[in-house]
Amino acid sequence: MTQQNIADALLIPRERYAKYEGTTDPPLDCLQKISRYYHVCIDLLLSFDIRRVPYEDLIQLEDNRILLPITVDSEGENRIELIPAKAQAGYLAGYSDPEFIEALQHISLPFLRNAKYRAFPVTGDSMPPHKEGSFVVGEYIERLDDVVDGKTYILVTKTNGIAYKRLSKKGKNLLVAQSDNTLYEPYEVKASEIVELWRYACSIATQEFEQDDLGVLSVQEVLQGIRQDFSALRTEFKQRKG
Repeated sequence: MTQQNIADALLIPRERYAKYEGTTDPPLDCLQKISRYYHVCIDLLLSFDIRRVPYEDLIQLEDNRILLPITVDSEGENRIELIPAKAQAGYLAGYSDPEFIEALQHISLPFLRNAKYRAFPVTGDSMPPHKEGSFVVGEYIERLDDVVDGKTYILVTKTNGIAYKRLSKKGKNLLVAQSDNTLYEPYEVKASEIVELWRYACSIATQEFEQDDLGVLSVQEVLQGIRQDFSALRTEFKQRKG
């Protein structure tokens, strides 16, 4: 393509576009046009030399978003980025940074193919039997419509970071995130808060699930039952008092 071709598409003079390929920074309105024309997000244009990544390998998504190319090992197997617990806090800032993603550890699982996968650490005890220190491997999904009610997902949001929860849709732009451990209350997540969604593909346990853990779960269920009974009694008391 010539500079004139691109300038015509951007509705600006060729001389002006030529400066942007040199040393002049384009204003915001023109930067938006360039971003939409090449289907590359502004953040990537400003923060990374995209010449380092073959353009045809970039995964193009809706709303002018891009995902880094899927990397493979010497045998052609999909390389799955593994997010260690120590990198979890920085994931929100680095998920769109190619250098951050490239620096992560990688694993290959031959039974996971033809999609983009990433492994996230499990924290807390909200999703038994997955223990803290284990990893959940998720398959990237592009749209909220792809969420199947009652299935588990790795949910990355602007406010809560990374969470592994069971999701269900509530209207068009709202999700309900629920823990399998009933001690934790479900909560709502707005679509505008969601950064990424990864559908459960498999898990990697780093600790054996022991019989004592079943006892802990049973105690939790008992406590949950007591709380529900207490709530019912309180409601009945209010009704009688009223």
